[in-house]
This record gives sequence, C-alpha cells and structure tokens, in this order.
Amino acid sequence: MPSAAYDVSLPAKPTSCVVFASPHSGRDYTWSFLRKTVLNEHAIRSSEDAFVDELYACAPLYGAAFIQAGAPRAFVDLNRSPDELDPALIEGVRRVGQNPRVASGLGIIPRVVANGRAIYRGKMTLHEAQDRIAKVWTPYHDKLQALLDAARARHGQTVLIDCHSMPHEAMDGVVRKGMRRPDVVLGDRFGAAAGGEVVDRIEAAFSAAGFTVTRNAPFAGAYITQAYGKPAKGQHAVQVEIDRSLYMNEQLIRPNGDFETVQAALQSVVAEVAQIGQGRVPLAAE
Repeated sequence: MPSAAYDVSLPAKPTSCVVFASPHSGRDYTWSFLRKTVLNEHAIRSSEDAFVDELYACAPLYGAAFIQAGAPRAFVDLNRSPDELDPALIEGVRRVGQNPRVASGLGIIPRVVANGRAIYRGKMTLHEAQDRIAKVWTPYHDKLQALLDAARARHGQTVLIDCHSMPHEAMDGVVRKGMRRPDVVLGDRFGAAAGGEVVDRIEAAFSAAGFTVTRNAPFAGAYITQAYGKPAKGQHAVQVEIDRSLYMNEQLIRPNGDFETVQAALQSVVAEVAQIGQGRVPLAAE
C-alpha cells in the first residue's frame, strides 16, 4: 500500500468555503505495485494527472483547504464508485448491467492506463481489490467529506473544485473549424452538480487569467462531481480539466518551459475562486 491515502494542506485561517482536491495526482508507486504490473515505471504514469497537485498547492494561501491523493490512479481510481468493479480484472465479480467505464478497463481498480495498455498479466483477487478500496479510497473520501462539512459549517455552503488534467488530444473531437481550442473544461453535470452563479464565477476566473474555457464537453464530471454535487443542500461540485500540454511534456511526463507561467496564472484563478460566496456574489441553490 502507498504510505498515505491522501495529504491535506490547511490554511492558517479558513476564510474560504471552497475545498480544492486533486484525486489523480498521486505518485506513490510502491515497489510491490510496480512488481505486479507489466508496465515500466514511465508507462504506468500515463493516466496520472501529473503535477496538478503542484499547480493548485497555493490554495491554503487564500483560505481554502487542499487535499491530494497519495496513491496513483493506476492503483485505485478515486473518481470512481466503489461498486465499479471490473469482472475482467477481479476474480469473483459478476457483470451487472452496462457500465462503459468498467467495460473500457477504467473501473475503481483500473485494468488499463492511457491508450488501453494493460496494467496486469492476469486477474487479482476480490480480497485484494477490497483491501485497496478500504485502505485508499475510503479514507480519501471520508476526509474529503469532512473538509466539505467543516467548510459548510463555517460558511453556510461549500464548493468543491475537483482538479484534473486532460491529454491535449482530448479536445480533437470537440473543436470545430474556426473555434479557439479550449484550455479548460468545467464539468458541472450540465447544472446538476453546482449552481449556475458558482460555475459562472469559476469560468470568469479562468477567462480573466487568459484561459479559453468550455463546459461539459467532453467532460461533464464523473463519480466525484455526481456524488458531491448537491447544490440544493449547499454543497456544489465542479470538475476542472486543464490541457496538460500547456505546462508539461506529455510524452516525457516532465514540466515544460511554460510550467511556472501556467502555475502563476492558476494562482490568480485560485485566489479568485477562493472568494466565491463572499462579498457581492452569494451562493444559491439551483
């Protein structure tokens, strides 16, 4: 198991109702895990949201909590439901209905990484899968909900910013001729996970920092946005996907020459988003 399921950075003074989270940037690839995979140490990282934790690490400076995964996505996918078990990977699991994520190998215990490359030679036991969920998935989500509950208790409502990254080619099927290629996709499950004024404020913050923004296509939000987005109960959730090519070499999985520029731009976004619910823009349920 990774040494920690998550790491939390708290502000000196919790002035914001916003919680930032990075569930796919974990990179504690233990020796025992690497021994089980058929992939090398570079290929296993291909579905990781590399460096996203560094991009948003400034959140506590603006009064907001920040939680990041310890375990890598290839080990346990924190953006999946605990019942999204893959019968093609896990012994003793029966296929129930049609789940496209599970069918493609991207269940809670992933069978593949980017481009459909298999992680393992064969199957794993149900006990092992359940052990990973109990020791990694459950502690992360318990802590995330605790942070949201604390923010809501202090401020009346809370906003989860679920931070992710996307491959540059993810937008190839979305961009039309004459259209400026989006840098950022905001997912609010078409309004079901967050109030409109919350998403408007987030979009305005990214736009002001120079990013081109679109909503819900091709990423409307997965398990986390669906599970935590409860605007009628004062809990909003928005998934943020940023184009990896802006700040990293995707093939080498290394920061590129623009990393610090993008990091600085995102700091201005975080500073603005952390103020949601304060001053002249109150939160409202939708």
